[in-house]
Amino acid sequence: MASIKLKLKNKANSNGEYPIVLQIIKNRKVKIISLGVFGNPKTWDSKEGLFKSNHNNAIILNTKLEKIKLKARLILLEFEEEDINFTLDEFEAKFRTASNETLSVFEYWNEIIAEMESSEKFGNADVNKDTKRSLSKFHGSEKLFFSQISVYFLEKYEVFLRSNGGTNGGIGVKMRALRALYNSAIRRGFAKKNRYPFAVYKISKLKSSPIKRALPKEFINKIEALENLNSNRLTNARNYFLFSFYTRGMNFIDMALLKWSNISENRIYYTRNKTKVNFNIKILPPIQEILNYYQLNGNHTDYVFPILYREDYSSEQIKERKKKMLKEYNKDLKQIAKLCDINKSFTSYAARHSFANCLVQSGTSIDIVSQSMGHSSVLVTKAYVKNLGSTILDDACESLLH
Repeated sequence: MASIKLKLKNKANSNGEYPIVLQIIKNRKVKIISLGVFGNPKTWDSKEGLFKSNHNNAIILNTKLEKIKLKARLILLEFEEEDINFTLDEFEAKFRTASNETLSVFEYWNEIIAEMESSEKFGNADVNKDTKRSLSKFHGSEKLFFSQISVYFLEKYEVFLRSNGGTNGGIGVKMRALRALYNSAIRRGFAKKNRYPFAVYKISKLKSSPIKRALPKEFINKIEALENLNSNRLTNARNYFLFSFYTRGMNFIDMALLKWSNISENRIYYTRNKTKVNFNIKILPPIQEILNYYQLNGNHTDYVFPILYREDYSSEQIKERKKKMLKEYNKDLKQIAKLCDINKSFTSYAARHSFANCLVQSGTSIDIVSQSMGHSSVLVTKAYVKNLGSTILDDACESLLH
C-alpha cells in the first residue's frame, strides 16, 4: 500500500525558496518528486499539506496542489485496478508524463546534484554545478524548460562558451553534463524523447586530440631512483606517484582512503571510488618498499598515507582535504620533474596513463590492460574479456619491473 503527501522541504534552495514536493512512500521506501512550487514555513500548514489562509495566493495555490494530489491518487488507483506492483520510479515516470511543464531545468538540476552529493559523487556534482552556473548565465533566467533546449539553443550556447574562452575540451564537458541531465529527465518521464536535441547536435565534433600524459619507463626509473630527498612533501610525492603506477594507476582519492586493513597476505583489496570496481592487486617489491616506509613514517591512523590526518572526517571534509592535498601533490610533481631532468610537465594522472602505456609497450595484450585498470567503459574489450584471473594480471604488472 502506498501513501502520498505534499511536504515543504525544511532547507531553502540557492534563491532562498523552500520547495514543495510530493512524497510517496511504498514498502518503507520514499520517493521525493519536485513540483516547481515554493512556499515558506510561516505560511505552510504541514498537517494539511496546503498553504495557510494568511498566504496572499492561498486559494489559487491550494487549488493547484489539490489537483496534483488528485493526479497522484488517480495514478495509484490505476495501478491498483490493473493489479500492477509498481516501483517508485515507475510512479514518478507516470506522474511526470501526466504533468505539464512546471519544473524548470535548473530546479531539476538541483535535485540531480543533490542526489550526486548524497551518493558522494562529488566530482560529478562539481561538474554539474559549474555547467548549471554557465548555462544560467547564458540563458539569463531561472525559468528554462527542456522543451526550450533545441539544436539552435545548443549552438548558441556553444558560441557563448567560445566567446568566453571555451575550448573544445571544456565545451565538451559541459555539453555531456547537459546531455546526461536531459537523458535523466527522459528516463523519469519529465522530458519528451521526440524533442531530444542531441540526436542532431553531436558532441563528438568537440573531441580534441588527447593530451599525451604518459611517461616512458625510463622516466619512471628516474623517479624511482630519487633518494634522500630533504623534504617530506617531495618524498611523499615520489612515493604517491610510484605507488599509483605499480598499483595499476590507483587514483589519488583511493590512495587517500586506503587503509592498512585493505592489505592482506601480500595483496591489496580495495574498491575504486569513482567506478566502484573491486581491485585485487599483488604487492610488488616497489609497493612493499613504500608500504614499509609508511609503517615507520605514517600518521598513526588506520590510513596508509598521511593524506587524511583524522578518521572522523565527514564526506564534505574528505572532499575538501583531497582537493587541497592533490593541489600540493601536483605542485610537488613539478619539482620532482626538475630533479629528474624530465623536460615534460606531468600531474598525478600521468601515473595511470604511464601504467597502461608501459604495459602495452611491454607486449601485454590490450584486453589484459583493460581489465587490469578496471575499464568498464571500454566496450570493445569488455565484450570478450572475461575473468582473466589475478595470476595473469600479476604477471603483466611484474613485467614493469624489468
